[in-house]
Amino acid sequence: MNILFGFIMTLALILCGHLMYSHEKNRITILEQKKSKIICTVSDFPEERENSYRVKVRLAAVSDSDGIKRIAGSMLLYIRKDSSVTDLLPGDILKIVCIPAVITARGNPCEFDYRSYMENHGIKFMSFISKHDILGRIVPENRRIVHRALIIRERIIEMYRNRGITGRNLALVAAMTVGEKTMLEPEQKENFRKAGVMHIMAVSGLHAMVLSLFVFNILFFLKRRFNILRIILAISILWAFAFVTGLTPSVMRATLMFSFIQAGSLMKRPANSLNSVLSSAFVLILIRPSVIFDTGFLLSYSAVIFIIAFYRNLYIRLQLKNWLADKVWQSVVVAFVAQAGTFPLTVMLFNRFPAYFLITNVIIVPLSSLIIITGCMIPLLYPLVFLSGFLGTTLNYLTSITEFLTETAASLPGSTIGGIGMPVIECILLTLIITILCYILINNQLRLVKYLLTLVLMSALVTSLRDISVRRTNELIVYNSPGATVVGIRTGKILNLYSTEANMPDEVMRHISTLSLKVEKTLPANETTCIEISGRRILISGSVGSKLLSSVSPEIVILTGPRPLIKDCSGLHKYPEMLILSSETASGFSLSDEFSFLFNKTPFNVRKSGAFIMSL
Repeated sequence: MNILFGFIMTLALILCGHLMYSHEKNRITILEQKKSKIICTVSDFPEERENSYRVKVRLAAVSDSDGIKRIAGSMLLYIRKDSSVTDLLPGDILKIVCIPAVITARGNPCEFDYRSYMENHGIKFMSFISKHDILGRIVPENRRIVHRALIIRERIIEMYRNRGITGRNLALVAAMTVGEKTMLEPEQKENFRKAGVMHIMAVSGLHAMVLSLFVFNILFFLKRRFNILRIILAISILWAFAFVTGLTPSVMRATLMFSFIQAGSLMKRPANSLNSVLSSAFVLILIRPSVIFDTGFLLSYSAVIFIIAFYRNLYIRLQLKNWLADKVWQSVVVAFVAQAGTFPLTVMLFNRFPAYFLITNVIIVPLSSLIIITGCMIPLLYPLVFLSGFLGTTLNYLTSITEFLTETAASLPGSTIGGIGMPVIECILLTLIITILCYILINNQLRLVKYLLTLVLMSALVTSLRDISVRRTNELIVYNSPGATVVGIRTGKILNLYSTEANMPDEVMRHISTLSLKVEKTLPANETTCIEISGRRILISGSVGSKLLSSVSPEIVILTGPRPLIKDCSGLHKYPEMLILSSETASGFSLSDEFSFLFNKTPFNVRKSGAFIMSL
């Protein structure tokens, strides 16, 4: 009750969190970008890509002229496709020779910061190697429990395969039951996003809740004196499930919350649901402070906090005597309040919103619960071929229905509202507005209207200031779009594009959605084009020479194509101020030192350095 004590404690916690986060980032060893011999441990199964296998490894030591020294952090290895790579198991110790390269973000405006995301997961470097660069492999006798859990997960997937579940059905079952999403096809993911049920494909609190309720119900005979055994068994199974699924923040949240609630009931001290949720968040942040930046963490906690805060009061507003109608109403309320809590984050992170989320959640979520329960029973009853075979057939059938319904919902006109977005500050303000609005409407607390109006005015002010700032500035943007040249000239809220792509790249779409820009025209960048804006001439061309540069006299030159043609440029009276290589440029291409010297500046390579952004 002491305000001063609470204020000091809050500041102390914030300071401790900042120090822990800084320590977590700083403990990652900075590797020299030269050929090195590294000892590392495989962290997960190889993930197949188009031309390689991606393997996440945990760094242990590096060997150099000074001897062997310990290093910390993780690294991504891209190993050229070879059958021997697929035999790698989590926990295997490798000795490799490679050249570490720093993971970089593409740097496009309003884009997801991939570099920071990977650093928050302890990964700062990547490297491309072949099987010949693997100097040695040690198979340990005792693997860490995390690695054992991943191997068990792979065995469970093999059990599904042996019981007749294959193809797209197997990919969906693996994602929904054990959290293995690498088998999913891009089309499957897109359908679930459009339908608004992507959360069932990522193992989350929903899965943990369904499993915990199922376990509690099948152990109904353990009551009174044996109730403690019932709780211990349920918690043990739930924690085993959490380990097998990779200890994702959403599953950890549900598992910790369930553990806190059951521990409270054992001690005759019933736990408050909201306190249990926030306690689980505190534990996760204590273990890994950077978890607060994870998309799954933010979405999971936003949804569950809204459900705890508003579900019951909204549900009792409508009393239905029919059992089926009551269950449908429960699903509608849960879907509505969860979507209300995650709406600002969904718009900010994904620039879209599923229009039919209420209908799809009411129909597909119950089906997903059956899939989760059936999928968990198959490994338990696997030796009983008759029963596990029947469950496999049932699971195949349920999965096919789920995918059919999802695909149908995604194909409906207007299934997704796209082209929307917002910056971080506006996302935070909108979250607060929705929270207070729900509280006022559901609990009839009209006295809070003044706070709602204050937040609405603040949001309008922030949006207006951003809009004015955008309208008063002009920019040249050379987007970092792999394999393409995409140049944007923004004059206020108008964006003109010069692109080698027929369709608008995702990088541009996100920029447009976040800042509410309007594309006035899109022109091809395959031809030589000269643009004049704010007194500056910009030349876009696949080849340059003294004749072209003399006639145009550009201040900025943007070279297009995989290998731009550079002709003799000696004898020019005026050289361009800036030379930019687009992201379409081949990885091995470089300008001669003599040509670079003529421009008095090192050329800006978008593919290597990220998007080029300059005010005009």
